[in-house]
Amino acid sequence: MDKSMSGWINGFLGVLIFSASLPATRVAVIDLDPVFLTAARAAIAGLLGLCLLLAFRQTRPQRSDLLPLIVVALSVVVGFPLLTALALKHVSSAHSIVFIGLLPLATASFGVLRGGERPRPVFWLFSCLGSTLVAGFAMTQGFVASPVGDLLMLAAVIICGLGYAEGARLSRKLGGWQVISWALVLSLPVMVTLSAMTFPDSLADVGRPAWLGLAYVSVFSMLVGFVFWYRGLAQGGIAAVGQLQLLQPFFGLMLAALLLHEAVSWPMVAVTAGVALCVAGAKRFAR
Repeated sequence: MDKSMSGWINGFLGVLIFSASLPATRVAVIDLDPVFLTAARAAIAGLLGLCLLLAFRQTRPQRSDLLPLIVVALSVVVGFPLLTALALKHVSSAHSIVFIGLLPLATASFGVLRGGERPRPVFWLFSCLGSTLVAGFAMTQGFVASPVGDLLMLAAVIICGLGYAEGARLSRKLGGWQVISWALVLSLPVMVTLSAMTFPDSLADVGRPAWLGLAYVSVFSMLVGFVFWYRGLAQGGIAAVGQLQLLQPFFGLMLAALLLHEAVSWPMVAVTAGVALCVAGAKRFAR
């Protein structure tokens, strides 16, 4: 298997894991404070990342790697989780699909700025078309307008695109799981302290779904997903593999159909097929 194909497979697995992140966050913030949720998920994942680094005896990053790691920590460990958790207090997880559809464009743009990639013009055509299909489909599902929620989601997407591109660039040197683990460890002291300060006053007010949501975003969204995602971006190209995020909303809907027995409409299937073609086109013309 060549490196490019391996990158797409790893990227696909990462997107599949991330697909349940927003629904899980939505469930969690019903009973948990968004700041506590952000701090707790980072603290739990940070402890797991520290165990991995110690178990595999990883050497410390060089001084030149610290600034990029701080950028990754501020963007994907703190920024995106906090901003989306705050946004989901104002909007539904379905509404957030509109903005997740913009994430591939943000990732590709930062891939050009930070990763030195130069996709062909046709790539941008497929990328924009795919984002338009996702946003258009989400709008047909209906949503409640919230300027605060929209601005928070827009900021989250921009910050996340930066974190994805910076982490992927650094993964070429340190390795995918090492990058997210070191970023989590850097933020660990602050996140543990913040978790303690914002811990719920009464556990009786927190239902089991909220704890399950916290568990998912801590282990899978914050750590396991990034192991595959950063490896995929590093191997297959930030701009190209980043287009797989266009499929993320539809994976989430399919999971809802399988686990929650929700109906899957023909328009959803048709749009998913169209998005898949856009991803294939973007892959072909990425370089």
